Amino acid sequence: MSDDQAAVIAFLDDPHTHGGRVVERIDTHGAVIFLAGPAAYKLKRAVRFPYMDFSTVEKRHAACEAELALNRRTAPDLYRAVQPVVRRDDGTLALGGEGAVLDWVVVMRRFDTDRLFDRLAERGALTPDLMRRLAEVVAAFHAQAVRRPDGAAAAAMRTVVEENLSELRQRPDLFTPARVDRLTALSEQALARHSALLDARAAGGLVRHCHGDLHLRNIVLIDDKPTLFDCIEFNETLAVIDALYDLAFLLMDLDHRDLRPLGNAVLNRYLEVTGDLEGLALLPLFLATRAAVRAKTDAAAAAVQADADAARALESEASAYLEQAIAALETQPARLVAVGGLSGTGKTTLARALAPGLGASPGALVLRSDVVRKRLMQVDETMPLAEEAYAPAMTQKVYAEIARRARVALAAGHAVLADAVYARPDERRGIEDAAALAGAAFKGLWLEAPMPVRVGRVGARTGDASDATPEVVRRQQAYDVGSIGWTRVEAGGELDAVVAAAKEALA
Repeated sequence: MSDDQAAVIAFLDDPHTHGGRVVERIDTHGAVIFLAGPAAYKLKRAVRFPYMDFSTVEKRHAACEAELALNRRTAPDLYRAVQPVVRRDDGTLALGGEGAVLDWVVVMRRFDTDRLFDRLAERGALTPDLMRRLAEVVAAFHAQAVRRPDGAAAAAMRTVVEENLSELRQRPDLFTPARVDRLTALSEQALARHSALLDARAAGGLVRHCHGDLHLRNIVLIDDKPTLFDCIEFNETLAVIDALYDLAFLLMDLDHRDLRPLGNAVLNRYLEVTGDLEGLALLPLFLATRAAVRAKTDAAAAAVQADADAARALESEASAYLEQAIAALETQPARLVAVGGLSGTGKTTLARALAPGLGASPGALVLRSDVVRKRLMQVDETMPLAEEAYAPAMTQKVYAEIARRARVALAAGHAVLADAVYARPDERRGIEDAAALAGAAFKGLWLEAPMPVRVGRVGARTGDASDATPEVVRRQQAYDVGSIGWTRVEAGGELDAVVAAAKEALA
């Protein structure tokens, strides 16, 4: 960092600058952040890296303006202004006003750092419901993000992958050549297999000006809403990317923290909103690339640590990220699991419990008939439908759509879990055929529970996609479901026991 920022830093670090308020300082490789009272002031460091150039006041000013504009897409209440630090005629420094401009800061609303998602994760405070709401926020942001068909496609992804591999090879003491060679071979195979799809997605509008740095430390809960902030503003090539590659950073981060069930909740909700099932074929490559980026950056950070324990901790993390990258690309046979049973048997609860453990990270795609029906009817999932929406013709359309989506995901190499009543033999045959057409293994589970239990469960639902009522449960008691060839699972008891029985059936 250049010495010419010393006076600015001392000024911003001085409580007198902020009306006597205590100042907290946060240092990163690219910025110095000063927290004082209700505000935060972010000063770009006068640094220059191959991917980030803040070496002049003019460049730092431009970066501040870009940060303000880009982050207002997702966090307009956090990002308030760009202000100059000036030297007045009497030689004193001030925020704004007349004088010679020394530097620039982004002024932000200060928030409670305990509400950052990485802090919530450390406390075990992230929930599947919260993560599904986060997925909706990300999907809405991606839907509004500027389309950039000129942006990152196959060639750009190859460049990122090759840069990762080159930097990993520079640390043979940390990343054994055999493991880097394994990642290289798997990455080359994935790039060769999916180059056409990467290019087609760019041409189709799925490459957009995204966040670029979407991990848990850049998400905060404000007014009970997940809020994305601190996107990449300094290098457009890192943010103009495939939307699913943007999401992959979050999924990789959750998996690295042993929070795959939460990652599965994010992915499934995101796909329910966006319908981007074809992109599942690219997810292993995207996850591996994100993990490899973290491996090389942690290794670089370890190399400049003065504290030996801190360096060792970063090196351990870097090695773990390399193994995560390799694991993401290790192929697993696609499989389809169907969970059927009358309303109230706990199909959705079981499906969500099983999905993280099925297939590659972050687990199986869950196709729930209640959600698919509402999507086909183009209504909000919690809006009750009229009785005609459950007529046989519409129900047949719903089951056909589940089978279609299952075939798409299976063709992409992704595991699928289909969650529907499947009361009719032809409905069960339809989902079995979907697996057969994709050449995937199939397993059907049929859940059973006493009617009083089912009535109680359905009656207790609130804000759910299902329109089943206790009366529907009682009517279903008269259904002739025919011969059930699927594995029967007693589902009237505690969830842990039901999950254990289902896993045993799937083993």
